[in-house]
Amino acid sequence: MGSQDWIIRADKVVMQTYGRQPLVLVKGQGCRVWDDTGKEYLDFVAGLAVCNLGHAHPDIARAAAAQLEKLVHVSNLYYTTPMVELAEDLTRLSFADRVFFANSGAEVNEAAVKLCRKYSRERYGEERYRFICMENSFHGRTFGALSATGQRKFWQGFHPLLPGFVFVPFNDLPALARAVDDTVCAVLLEPIQGEGGVCLPDPGYLQGVRRLCDEKGLLLVLDEIQTGLGRTGELFAHQHFGLAPDVMTLAKGLANGLPMGALLATEEVARAFVPGTHASTFGAGPVIAAAARTALALLSDPGFLAAVRAKGKYLQNSLKSLQEKFPVIKEVRGLGLMWGLELAREGAPVVNACRERGLLVNCTQMNVIRLLPPLIVSEPDLNRGLMLLEAALHAVFP
Repeated sequence: MGSQDWIIRADKVVMQTYGRQPLVLVKGQGCRVWDDTGKEYLDFVAGLAVCNLGHAHPDIARAAAAQLEKLVHVSNLYYTTPMVELAEDLTRLSFADRVFFANSGAEVNEAAVKLCRKYSRERYGEERYRFICMENSFHGRTFGALSATGQRKFWQGFHPLLPGFVFVPFNDLPALARAVDDTVCAVLLEPIQGEGGVCLPDPGYLQGVRRLCDEKGLLLVLDEIQTGLGRTGELFAHQHFGLAPDVMTLAKGLANGLPMGALLATEEVARAFVPGTHASTFGAGPVIAAAARTALALLSDPGFLAAVRAKGKYLQNSLKSLQEKFPVIKEVRGLGLMWGLELAREGAPVVNACRERGLLVNCTQMNVIRLLPPLIVSEPDLNRGLMLLEAALHAVFP
């Protein structure tokens, strides 16, 4: 059976919520994947920053397989040792004192909204419930996460959204300050806007947000679902900027491809959640928690993070050189191994040209080519990816 047969079968029975690439992928190893014809691709999407340790990592496979033979699921009516150990690891490595586990980024962003509202109302009264969020942000597609997402294209067809969310421009501290009133409980933002086009904070911006939250008694919630877990060269992106949030959400790379999300908070804020206020049937299942513990140990190693920073600097310099060859590249921006090339033209033809040559990249905001290679990527593979990207740009913009 060929690729087109699989695609036809899928398109008959799978809801059409994705504009999928015409690939049927059957195998992955490290920074490479293979389709059903045997063609090899260098993967600079990494499951959208999920497979930070590459595909089929042997240590993670062993941890999951070993746990599969012992205990798969018992529900959160009981304790399990992998859940406890993972929570201990996350609190030891972060600002947080407590963790709530779910299955995805959208779920833990939903949990963050509930936690902040409950905490703020208990402390300040019923009028404290609104969130200030950023224009161009992305927090997920469930109703709470969608209502916090500052991109109208995702709202189409789903009104009315949930009330209590107001939007200001990213990197605009005066606009943020003007939006604060006695009904606001928290500021929610991504340290780097990923789906928004790999948009970085201006110098001093995040520190200014932290100061404003402290002055006004607001909670600072950082969505580190894409930026966290080593992607930027620190375990969490906010560590580059010398601050800590009150609440943080993680997912994507936490279990390197298995579904897990985590909501982290300080003791004071976390105390607002008590039995019955929130739950997740599959959250921190033993198999996924065992895999996540292994992934987190690898991702948090100081030597590993230093290598990510070095590779990020190498990639930055190489992309800047590429920009000099192609005037169509308006801007190169990123940190660690999270990069965007903003084009003066539509980016989809470049994605297609890369795929045809054996390189997987993706495009966001219609004109930003996003590069998210696995954090284990070698310099030779970076060079090969850059060579294929340059060939694709030559083909599309001769």
